[in-house]
Amino acid sequence: MVLALLAGVLAGFGYAGLRGALLARGALDPALQGHDIELTGRIASLPQQGPQGERFDFQVDTAQLRGEPVRLPPLLQLSWYGGLDASGDGGGVLAARSPGLRAGERWRFTARLRSPHGHANPHGFDRELWFWERGIQATGYVRSGPRDPAPQRLGASPWYSLDAARQAVSERIDIRLAEHPRSAGVIAALVVGEQSAIERADWDLFRTTGVAHLMSISGLHVTMFAWLATVLLTAMWGRLAHRWPPAVHAVPTQWVAGAGGVALAAAYAVFSGWGVPSQRTLIMLAVVVGLRFGVRRWPWPVVWLLAMVAVLALDPWALLQPGFWLSFVAVGVLFATDPGSHASSPAPRGGLPRVARALVSLVREQGVVTVALAPLTLVLFGQFSLVGLLANLVAIPLVTLWITPLAMLGVLLPPVWDAAAWAVQAMSLGLAWLAQWPWAAIVRPVAPWPLALAAVVGGVLLVSRLPWSLRLAGLTLVWPALLYLPPRPAAGEFELIALDVGQGSAVLLRTAGHSLLYDTGPRYGPQNDAADAGDRVVLPLLRALGETLDAVVVSHRDSDHAGGAASVQAAQPHARWLSSYDAEPGRRCVAGQRWHWDGVDFEVLHPQPVHYGEGGAPRLSSNAMSCVLHVSNGRHSAWLGGDIDAAQEVRLALARPGLRATVMLAPHHGSQTSSSPVLLNTLAPRWVIVQSGYRNRFGHPAESVLERYRQRGIPWVASPECGAATWRSDQPDAIACQREMVRRYWHALAAHGE
Repeated sequence: MVLALLAGVLAGFGYAGLRGALLARGALDPALQGHDIELTGRIASLPQQGPQGERFDFQVDTAQLRGEPVRLPPLLQLSWYGGLDASGDGGGVLAARSPGLRAGERWRFTARLRSPHGHANPHGFDRELWFWERGIQATGYVRSGPRDPAPQRLGASPWYSLDAARQAVSERIDIRLAEHPRSAGVIAALVVGEQSAIERADWDLFRTTGVAHLMSISGLHVTMFAWLATVLLTAMWGRLAHRWPPAVHAVPTQWVAGAGGVALAAAYAVFSGWGVPSQRTLIMLAVVVGLRFGVRRWPWPVVWLLAMVAVLALDPWALLQPGFWLSFVAVGVLFATDPGSHASSPAPRGGLPRVARALVSLVREQGVVTVALAPLTLVLFGQFSLVGLLANLVAIPLVTLWITPLAMLGVLLPPVWDAAAWAVQAMSLGLAWLAQWPWAAIVRPVAPWPLALAAVVGGVLLVSRLPWSLRLAGLTLVWPALLYLPPRPAAGEFELIALDVGQGSAVLLRTAGHSLLYDTGPRYGPQNDAADAGDRVVLPLLRALGETLDAVVVSHRDSDHAGGAASVQAAQPHARWLSSYDAEPGRRCVAGQRWHWDGVDFEVLHPQPVHYGEGGAPRLSSNAMSCVLHVSNGRHSAWLGGDIDAAQEVRLALARPGLRATVMLAPHHGSQTSSSPVLLNTLAPRWVIVQSGYRNRFGHPAESVLERYRQRGIPWVASPECGAATWRSDQPDAIACQREMVRRYWHALAAHGE
């Protein structure tokens, strides 16, 4: 048995490695990055509308560079920016508005490509893995400016008619429910699997109340669809039996109902996006129906493992998805704790009414899943909903038996979507009320994997069918992960984490008992409601570390430094705020401000009081007004200067010629207008950290600046290659690069310094 299990594990590793090697062979040639390439191919996904335009997957048929054919990955993800800069970074030539793309259309246009690249931060989202799992090996944007060749629509492709149908249904939902866009997003997610249609605020609400699993196509939805299909097919075949009895004799009703139910459930799963929960449920349904055809019944662990193997055969990297573990652990726990699956179990309570038995079963199953998955949810997401049990007891029947059937029926009868929308609104009001409860959700730091694994085992023990003395022992396995606090710097030491936020800046400084955030990262888009680094990068890290900010310093008002301020302030309302653009005097950073935390000194070096005019209006440019912060424990120090220019650098260096810095944040992302020789000679840093975007249009860091570092023997790291850079005052000669620590074969770049 052990040898068979070991052989299976080795075979799985070999299979995943083979799939990975084959996928890696199609990677984008780095020499093709940044060139205008003429593409012909098909739109292979539902185009997603964003604040800047449309994003879509593109299946390449042919590609040419300057008239010569070139080899490209077969699947790309492209953006078509509408009315904005074609590079998507806010400057340059205006692009033609995206023409309303349709799934399945064939196009010829010019695009610029690059290798997939995402931010690399502790406890952050691995976007490069997300691309890898979907077979996307290049990203880029359509060149549609006035000087670019005009894109050509070549017609529709019949091979993508399913995606076209999904898009048509999604658009019909949007039109029908135009007055209820938030409900429309939920209904589109339930019908066609378009989870991006749900607004971020709604996702936050669903996660807080523990019902997020219901807002995507889950196993529950597929099972319900299969059950409805089975009931309808049984009734239809029964009616046919009265008119044509030989048909029933040739094909028994149970065969038609079973096979037809699975087939229709498979069609629904494919139409709705073919997610891991759908795959798992469909495979289990197929196995159960197949065994019934053969008048057999396999033990549930065999069926469970068979479904797991089949899902991993389709997608080996599903093993890295949180949804995979949540789905299979939930189903495994329900199988293992089902009283009906044990021969020694007492007989069902026949005296209870059928509705009462169903209610008791629902409460039992939801309670079991809630307790069992609580540690796993904490491990994966750093939070767990305390109101989730109550919310799910209402939301599961409502979504499964009312909203989802109406949403699907609306494909044939659109007015039915109105009733589904009203139900979504009513549910959202109830969930919002629950989310306002004190301690609606527990948020805890992410525990290391040994404690996390023990906690998951403890959660399973708590709901297992074992004696209570053994079940309660599960609490001893859960508590260490629940009470875990990440280590902090010792008294008199400090830690600097320069986050990977793209073309922008965000730095977390931690002492033994305090934390400060310097800059909040960029806003990802031109609109006020666009996503920002504060929400996507900074806050997840703070939650994972269990940090509560004591102070936030925003160097200046430029969106690449202050873009995430609103998100951070909303989540950390008690932090002290300083910036160079606030009208309130007590919130302005002014040279001479000092404070002392846990043996570490913080000092603001710039701007001077004279740099503020009447009412706090700045008298210098935004960059020149940047707050400059110096942090020191007497032995080692850090210098953070925002986008300060060379003139102000020289003034500061001459005013404090004895000032030194062990580590320096490159001013203005390594722009050639900063990092002046006078500043470098004065500070004499041992390390420089450059926060810049991957292949950014500004060319940061400038080669002339890097040459100054080389001439002085100063090693440097840049966020595109390093990811988040961590420096500690008790280890001043080393910088830890996140990309180096979590290096995987699907990651494009390795960390480096010179």
